Amino acid sequence: MSALAAAVHRSGLAEFPRRVLALTGILFVLAVGATVAGLLVPATLPANDPLSPVARFGIASGVMAVAQLASLRLRFGSGRMSVTWGEAALIIGLYVAPPGWLPAATFVGAGVAWLLLSLLADLRTPIEAIHIALCQTVAVTVAVAATCAFADPIGHRLTPSLTVALILGALVYLLVGAFLAVLSHSLQHGVPLVPALFRALHDKLLMFVGNVVLGLVVVTMIAHDPRWLLLLPPGLWLLQQTYGHRLRADDERRAWQEFANATGALNRLDERAVVAAGIGGALRLFGAEAVEIDVIRADGGWRRYRGDKTGARSDDELGERPRGDTDDATLARPLIVGGVHVGDLRVRLTPSTGPSRRDELALAAFGDALAAALHDAATHRELAILSARSSYDAVHDPLTGLLNRFALMRRGEALLRELEHGEPVMLVLLDINRFRDVNDTLGHAAGDELLQSVAARLDRMTGDDELLGRLGGDEFALLARMPGGTSQTAIGDREAAPPIALRRAREMVEGLAEPVEVEGVRMSVEASAGVVVAGAGTADLTELLRRADVALYQGKDGGSAVTAYDPARDVATTDQLALLAELREALTDDSQLVLALQPAVNLSTGAPTGVEALIRWKHPRRGTLAPGTFVRVAEGSELLGEFTRYVIDRALAVAADIAANGITVPISVNLSPQSLMDPHLPGDVQELLRRHRVPPNLLVLEITETVVMRELEVVDEVLAALREIGVQLAVDDFGTGFSSLTFLTRIAVHEVKVDRSFVMRMADSPHAAAIVRATIELGRELGMRVVAEGVETAAQRAALAALGCSAAQGYHFFKPMPADKIVAVLAQLLDTAQAQVYPFRADGTGVS
Repeated sequence: MSALAAAVHRSGLAEFPRRVLALTGILFVLAVGATVAGLLVPATLPANDPLSPVARFGIASGVMAVAQLASLRLRFGSGRMSVTWGEAALIIGLYVAPPGWLPAATFVGAGVAWLLLSLLADLRTPIEAIHIALCQTVAVTVAVAATCAFADPIGHRLTPSLTVALILGALVYLLVGAFLAVLSHSLQHGVPLVPALFRALHDKLLMFVGNVVLGLVVVTMIAHDPRWLLLLPPGLWLLQQTYGHRLRADDERRAWQEFANATGALNRLDERAVVAAGIGGALRLFGAEAVEIDVIRADGGWRRYRGDKTGARSDDELGERPRGDTDDATLARPLIVGGVHVGDLRVRLTPSTGPSRRDELALAAFGDALAAALHDAATHRELAILSARSSYDAVHDPLTGLLNRFALMRRGEALLRELEHGEPVMLVLLDINRFRDVNDTLGHAAGDELLQSVAARLDRMTGDDELLGRLGGDEFALLARMPGGTSQTAIGDREAAPPIALRRAREMVEGLAEPVEVEGVRMSVEASAGVVVAGAGTADLTELLRRADVALYQGKDGGSAVTAYDPARDVATTDQLALLAELREALTDDSQLVLALQPAVNLSTGAPTGVEALIRWKHPRRGTLAPGTFVRVAEGSELLGEFTRYVIDRALAVAADIAANGITVPISVNLSPQSLMDPHLPGDVQELLRRHRVPPNLLVLEITETVVMRELEVVDEVLAALREIGVQLAVDDFGTGFSSLTFLTRIAVHEVKVDRSFVMRMADSPHAAAIVRATIELGRELGMRVVAEGVETAAQRAALAALGCSAAQGYHFFKPMPADKIVAVLAQLLDTAQAQVYPFRADGTGVS
């Protein structure tokens, strides 16, 4: 059996597909039939023929053999094809031998020639030699039949009709021979039949013309004088070289075009696409049976991609570097770019073709291009991974994997914009109680583990249409539409958030309460939540977070796990922040902040004793704002100093105008207690007095008694500096605090103003009347002026006069008025007092 197997292997039968063997059988039947039929047909030989029949058969067979031996081989897909001198041999054979003998002569000559080539040059296997001889025999048979249908060429001189018949026979031989050769090649290597046939005819066209011409020339030489044949060898050699050069040039051009297409197709950024292009390109470029590409993965493992000429593709994950099977028909090359090994390439050629030097050079160039493409694909993959990771990290918390603060804000704002205006949304802000104790006791690693566990639980409790993120530290936030799209009336009012929102927050807090093990310690997670519900478009996410934070810490202070936002308990709203920015702009616009002036009058004479400057804000959008709306905003900011100087500057401008009209009354300005902590205030006041040329004693700075609580050295220094300048000091709202008497012992003032709350109740409350009486007497004893504020009725004026109060101000006398009217009112009061006409009627109403 082993000897039989070896014989089969040597014959090439094992490598021949069954379809080709079937074709060989058909050709064998046709060739044998044609040979036998041709030999049985009576041969007509020239009269007085000097050559014997055997000689003529031998010459015909020899010509056919020489035509095959002088063939040119070229790469044709995954195999090779031979281009022979068959047309010339056919024409010569038709001239020297009877047509019926040519099939037999062809089978013998071609068979012997190809068997010699298979044995001596190892160019073909025996089975391939027999197959080619059969193809040649069938082609010659058809060509002879076509020729003889028009002429009998043996021994006849060339005539036009005979020449046409021979050319027709050669053309038929070309077509039939090319068809059978391409059909065999297609069956063996799986290439498309029609494109391969056109290529074969194109490559053979020049040689066909030359063969026909050569055959006709040889026939002419034999007919005239056979000795002319001695001149043929040099010409035949030149013609052979021309044929070879033309075929090699076409082959090289086609190979370079295929190489350009194959390398161009490698321009991909995905590994699989590059490998697919590499396999397809190598199969076409080398006419390969199969191609394997081993690629090194990013994790150090290997992946093998394989493709063959049938179109089958596969890829397999491998561990260590695989070992590739190599033999004489396989080209292998490591894929290296820039010193980096990215993989291996193996190209398995058809054993009958074998690798050539050109294949090795092409493999080197193609391998370098493939290596560069794989390296670029790997780089692109790493960049894509890095980019994706960067994009992920940019919007996710690195510890918990939840949305980070930036992403939560961005996506939350997008969600608020998508909703209809007023559609309710809820924000739940969660904070882990005593989280610092975990870090301090178990370490920061345990704290991180706890945060990851909390995040995982919250994530499981979060719906697809809800946004969950970690704001930082141990704070988490959940933003969502109100469950069920509720439109409860509690939204935006002072009541608690709707019960459905509070229930959602409690579910989250209770969901975290399940015990968890951290660093081997089993603990229960306690959390607090602040809940805010608002309509979309009524507040941005920053404001919602601030409100939720207010609710959260109000709940912590009150010991509540879930607390709803209550605007009544929120002392720092974004509206105040906006008001502060608008106040900064108003200080640069003289038309917004204006003074309203209210005179104080002597209760005995009616003469003016002073003017209080009250600031008003004519806001372009909010309308006229009272001081209580915006002064507290300025007091809590760095804008207080600039605001204070602005008011004093405006008041001194009015004082200068009053003095210019010959009226000498002081002007009072309310001073914030925080202003007394500004060591630059005395210098600023002195500069403003100098600029407006107002005597210091005409400026009264009113301060509240709460300033006594500021046991700061800077306050004492500021007050002392103001008194040294000559500015008068007054205590405003006297009696409303807990340290009124202590205030007077610590700070020397020129005037005391009785608070309006006592004045308004003195007629009905003995206690209020007693406080007013005591204040008036105290002022008289200490040499201070006493001015009653908020006098609105004649009864209040009469009671104050009876108690000995020297001056008062209020709506009973004058409402605050614009600065352009104060001079006229003061002049009227002075004129009336000098005429000793009391300015008040018996019913208590004042002049206006």
